[in-house]
Amino acid sequence: MARHCGAMAAGLWARLGMSCPSHWPRGWHLSPGLSGARLAHAGAADQLQREYDAVVIGAGHNGLVAAAYLQQAGVRTAVLEKRHVLGGAAVTEEIVPGFKFSRASYLLSLLRPQIYTELELQRHGLRVLPRDPYSFTPLLEDRSPPRSLLLGHNMAQTQQQIAQFSQKDAQAYPEYEVFMGGLVSALNPLLDAPPLDTAALGQGSLLQRLRALRALQPLLRAGLALGQQLPRYYEVLTAPISKVSASSSGVEPPAASLPACEGTAAAPHPDPRALFFLGQILDQWFESEPLKATLATDAVIGAMASPHTPGSGYVLLHHVMGELEGQRGAWGYVAGGMGALSQAIAHAAAAWGAHIFAEKAVCHVLLGRDGRAQGVTLQDGTEVRSKLVLSNASPQITFLELIPQEQLPKDFVQRIQQVDTRSPVTKINVAVDRLPSFLAAPNARDGQPLPHHQCSIHLNCEGTHLLHQAFTEATHGHPSSRPMIELCIPSALDPGLAPRGCHVVSLFTQYTPSVLAGGRPWDEQARNAYADTVFDCIEAYAPGFKASVIGRDILTPPDLERIFGLPGGNIFHGGMSLDQLYFARPVPSYSGYRSPIPGLYLCGSGAHPGEQGWEPEPSWGAAGGGQGHVEEVQGQHGAGGGGVHSPLCPRMGRQVGQLGWCSPGPHLLGLELRTTPLFCSLAGGGVMGAAGRNAAQVALQDFRRL
Repeated sequence: MARHCGAMAAGLWARLGMSCPSHWPRGWHLSPGLSGARLAHAGAADQLQREYDAVVIGAGHNGLVAAAYLQQAGVRTAVLEKRHVLGGAAVTEEIVPGFKFSRASYLLSLLRPQIYTELELQRHGLRVLPRDPYSFTPLLEDRSPPRSLLLGHNMAQTQQQIAQFSQKDAQAYPEYEVFMGGLVSALNPLLDAPPLDTAALGQGSLLQRLRALRALQPLLRAGLALGQQLPRYYEVLTAPISKVSASSSGVEPPAASLPACEGTAAAPHPDPRALFFLGQILDQWFESEPLKATLATDAVIGAMASPHTPGSGYVLLHHVMGELEGQRGAWGYVAGGMGALSQAIAHAAAAWGAHIFAEKAVCHVLLGRDGRAQGVTLQDGTEVRSKLVLSNASPQITFLELIPQEQLPKDFVQRIQQVDTRSPVTKINVAVDRLPSFLAAPNARDGQPLPHHQCSIHLNCEGTHLLHQAFTEATHGHPSSRPMIELCIPSALDPGLAPRGCHVVSLFTQYTPSVLAGGRPWDEQARNAYADTVFDCIEAYAPGFKASVIGRDILTPPDLERIFGLPGGNIFHGGMSLDQLYFARPVPSYSGYRSPIPGLYLCGSGAHPGEQGWEPEPSWGAAGGGQGHVEEVQGQHGAGGGGVHSPLCPRMGRQVGQLGWCSPGPHLLGLELRTTPLFCSLAGGGVMGAAGRNAAQVALQDFRRL
């Protein structure tokens, strides 16, 4: 049987350079029992030294950024990554032969422009593919063809699109953009500096207190920039993106007759009184539900929150803060997948002399008799000494797993344990043999990508009530029957990611609870059932989608936690609520990247400013090597089943390609067959790097005082 399936794999691989026929065998599984190959990234040290000035735990984007800045300043730095590939969440992996997926982060915008410039990432190979238009929302409605909403950087064209639904909204949209841009301009400097060290204000010498007060400057500048608009901007940061209220205003609630997704039961419609959205943020600006729902997706992306949750406006702001080659709010694909970004940062760090190692799992942080961090111990028992240790892992892994509890203050440990880490996200990566053809925008006869194919395609976004309904189902332990879906097709702009005529599809979906009702596990049956629901929804918008699927890669919140140490599967390492931001990230008095352990710093997404881009945990969990399987998809309805297995990276001991992906080949023959659930990496739509840059600056200050 193994020989037969290996021959199938080799036969498919032999055809990958040709067209993408729909009769290809459906189904590729990755065996979690097979180890990955060691990444020999260009410029990495040949041998790990036993002593450095600084050690960075984890080679996610923040860890690599921190290492680059430390090494640039002359601090001898080593990066130790558990997985076989660098990048943490920002990786490119070939999980179906010939299909190169950004298995985790899939869009780029929030990378700080200073990092792009100071690390010369373009010189080190980073190439970004901007998207314009960037947002497409097709509708399900009783008209032919259904309408859709296409948003881009051409304001006149965008207004024409919005005018289909509301002339008033079309006129208000430019003013809304200016308003949000003003808030972004004011808050942007806060991202690039550590928060005020509140602990230092009440202790230490006068000089230390004065140094701490200097951190107030960005905050004061932000307040002055906001000026008289401060009350309105404060509302954006604290209020729901949309409010639910019963009212006698005379405004008609949205229609309650949207068709259900094909193959799923129609979810009960919310109480009509809950459909009046009054007075908060988007409701103050707009009246058309498709526009509000499209914008609201950025307010709840990656968060176990409804558009009606107070503070959801901040996450919306987080996603308009981005900048891409001078275009504010722009999002783009990285040529070669997100692994190319990580490789560019790694090349920048290595060019300065940093030593970067894959397959070096950290077991715990070494502490001296004085309680100071003195390096790390690897799983194989190797000790690597250093004066500084920067952890790119989550706060939970860093302080609850890598440090002995008795070495930390009890109240600090308690606060770390109480951080809200709930996650609603399930990511599904899909290999297809043709582009989706939407009822609202059918494909061209030649099958070539159209402008909307490069967009973030928002499904089940006819109204904000659908987002709230999906959220409500998840809070009761049930995966959404009509989930919020963000569908991206990076191969529309980067055809080299898939064989000719084929495409890679990224599905960022929510809401799925971490714990199912009744304590049921997220087993293969539950995972497949939810993926089938998602595919049924897509089929309703784009008939024929299910028949085009070659393989799918399903990742639920528990999978993320088990493999990558993402607490609760949370893409931010902790919720982005106001009680877990700025002064309080990860906990009050330790928001400035330092920790209760002298010499140990937090440099990942769990630190200020918080990012949508996940870092893998450094060493824990048996499945943590990134192995997984891709579920077989048979026939037109995508039923799961057994299939051919291949290792995540079958080139044992060889150098992985420059973009950080693994390529299968003839050595697939004879591999062991297994039928086990798929677990692999995931990230949301953006990478910032500010935490890595800021933490490096703080650590560098302390290093110079040693």
